[in-house]
Amino acid sequence: MSSKRPFILLGKEIPKGKRTVLDLKVAKLHTRTTVNVPVIIERSQKPGPVVLLLAGIHGDETNGVGIVREIISLGLNKPKKGTIICIPVFNIFGYLIQTREFPDGRDLNRMFPGSANGSLASQFAYQFTKEIAPFVDYIIDFHTGGGERDNIAQIRCIKEDKKALDLAIVFNPPMIVYSENIKKSLRETFNKLGKTILLFEGGKSKELNPTIINEGVNGTKNVLIHLGLIDGEITVKERPFFVDKTKWLRAQHSGMLKIKIVNGSFVKKKEVLGVIQDPFGEFKKKIYAPFNCHVFCINKTPIVNKGDALFHLSIDN
Repeated sequence: MSSKRPFILLGKEIPKGKRTVLDLKVAKLHTRTTVNVPVIIERSQKPGPVVLLLAGIHGDETNGVGIVREIISLGLNKPKKGTIICIPVFNIFGYLIQTREFPDGRDLNRMFPGSANGSLASQFAYQFTKEIAPFVDYIIDFHTGGGERDNIAQIRCIKEDKKALDLAIVFNPPMIVYSENIKKSLRETFNKLGKTILLFEGGKSKELNPTIINEGVNGTKNVLIHLGLIDGEITVKERPFFVDKTKWLRAQHSGMLKIKIVNGSFVKKKEVLGVIQDPFGEFKKKIYAPFNCHVFCINKTPIVNKGDALFHLSIDN
């Protein structure tokens, strides 16, 4: 961004060296109450990249909200150069009632780039795509596993996107999962705009997991230091494990699920991952690892049905 050109966001000029809070207008409720999404902008006096930290695109994914909240609380969103934009709760409707969807029943993360005349979710996606997305250089999009699916902290990016992959390594999560864009997702839209985006996954919905929040905060701090927005030393705990291909291990029986391993573990072929049993003490079936692999997501629901996805496994070469 040129240091001489004004930085305009949502129709407002963002002054240098100031904290600005804008409202991304969503809609009015049937009670005529206006619903706005707070957009927190910290712009330095010095020019530099614009980084967007966004969470809560699914309203029940509170770990991501906790990460962005902690980043703001620690003052990590105040850059020495460039601009950091924080949107802690993107899907404000879903967050209010702790549901994944928008009020129209749509998954907001399948509605991009949106339409000016589409559904409510599509119109909101369109507004964001037109008024915020073009002015951003880097994005970290924070997610969790849906429902009771508990993800180990990980970054997802396209294998061929070297710029994103290099940034994922700087983030230094326990795992980097190669993942293609999902059609009409926020990530696909940013990629088409030529922006660099990292998708963080960690924990499960409707929780505030301190370990996951720390992973998200520390990784984001690494990225901001690397890009020169803040001062500090990049923290590297250990080299991430790279996941190229994956497989969901599904339940062969219905019953009560007892998990026998720790999420993120490396397991060997035929190691017991869990047990499915009935409530009457008459039925018990072990779940074995089909090959040597890492487990990076576990469905922690206590009751499962035949065919349910239980363990997400890496397929190692």
